[in-house]
Amino acid sequence: MMPNGPTQTGLAVLEMARAGRFAEIRDLFAPQLRQLVTAQVLQAAWAAELRQRGPVTSVGVPVGEPGGAGMTVVKVPVTCERGKLTVVMSVGDAGWLTGIQLAPASAAEPVRPWEPPAYADPAEFEEQDVTVGSGPLAVPGTLSLPHQTGPRPAVVLLAGSGPLDRDSTIGRNKPFKDLAWGLASHGVAILRFDKVTYAHPSQVMVVQDFTLADEYLPSAAAAIELLRQHPAVDAGRVFVLGHSLGGTVAPRVAGTEPSAAGLVILAGGTQPLHWAIVRQIRYLAELDPETAVASKPAIEAVTAQARLVDSTALSASTPASDLPLGVPGPYWLDLRGYDPVVVAAALARPMLILQGGRDYQATVADDLARWRAGLADRPDVTIRVYDQDNHLFFPGSGPSAPAEYEPAQHVDPAVVADIASWLAAANPVPAAPSEPDRANL
Repeated sequence: MMPNGPTQTGLAVLEMARAGRFAEIRDLFAPQLRQLVTAQVLQAAWAAELRQRGPVTSVGVPVGEPGGAGMTVVKVPVTCERGKLTVVMSVGDAGWLTGIQLAPASAAEPVRPWEPPAYADPAEFEEQDVTVGSGPLAVPGTLSLPHQTGPRPAVVLLAGSGPLDRDSTIGRNKPFKDLAWGLASHGVAILRFDKVTYAHPSQVMVVQDFTLADEYLPSAAAAIELLRQHPAVDAGRVFVLGHSLGGTVAPRVAGTEPSAAGLVILAGGTQPLHWAIVRQIRYLAELDPETAVASKPAIEAVTAQARLVDSTALSASTPASDLPLGVPGPYWLDLRGYDPVVVAAALARPMLILQGGRDYQATVADDLARWRAGLADRPDVTIRVYDQDNHLFFPGSGPSAPAEYEPAQHVDPAVVADIASWLAAANPVPAAPSEPDRANL
């Protein structure tokens, strides 16, 4: 029986863990995620934590916070004999678990209001609420507009995978708000908006043939046009900046929108997403020797799903439960037919490609290498690596792990400064008047 309410789910998970009932915790996960979670992995992670901190002595009052798109983030503080931790769980509106993490004790503290990074000067710009697009799937957004006079360059921000808000909020951090305020302080107009999967999750969920194109292209096109029509924006200098999956899809946006002046790609994946998922799961399992062996069944399961995506057996009617993350076949068919590097290479537009050296979600070896190979000898393509940065371009040290996203921090100031400098110097190439080649889009 499902517990009543997210916080009750959190407490139930703690009781199950203390009683060793890890198979029951697994059964609380959303059906499409259960193959990625095994009772053995959960048990190994819990046992490793208790070996470090000692037995549980008390469980605190759980705190539930909105997580967006119908999700609730439940934080349960736990006290052990030799220290404290926080069990952080994501609970969907149907009551299923969608994620669980053993986090530092500080994670249990209420999320404090976001504070501007030192490189942002709110006196240099103003913000306006806008609507991006029209009709039932229009999404709300924010336009950061510098006070300086005269037309200025502008940037549309495309967030990564999943139902993200306009700030790309993750826990205490808002990397897209960092970018927006930082770049607006440099005289660049910035438009960021809630993804359609965040603003309209129930409408999107019932669209059986929903694809990557549906997830990004309509909102991106509307955002570009909104900026081009704004009197304070130079219509010939509207750029697209995408992060993670947003960076992957950015060339596709530019290929269908000739008015896009150029691209800024932050940690854009080029390895096929289904195989990137396998790589990430393997990486996370290997961070802890205690869970590496126990994770093998989950890795084998998601590997089989990735092979199905590559196979001729994949169709629009393939059960979503047989595919990575429970995402339906039409999405994978669309994504499988898109090569971001090939599309980018055909674009006569300047590009800035940035990569964190410690990033395990999009990596120097697996993703940036493909950008470099496909765009070699292009004088209008600039590539930079920030050795200490992770996937969110937060500086750090050592192997990157999900727990390092939790403390309040900001996007690397060097990244913001480099983007601003590149935008100031970028020389957009006028798009050809002919129809874009849609064969590879």
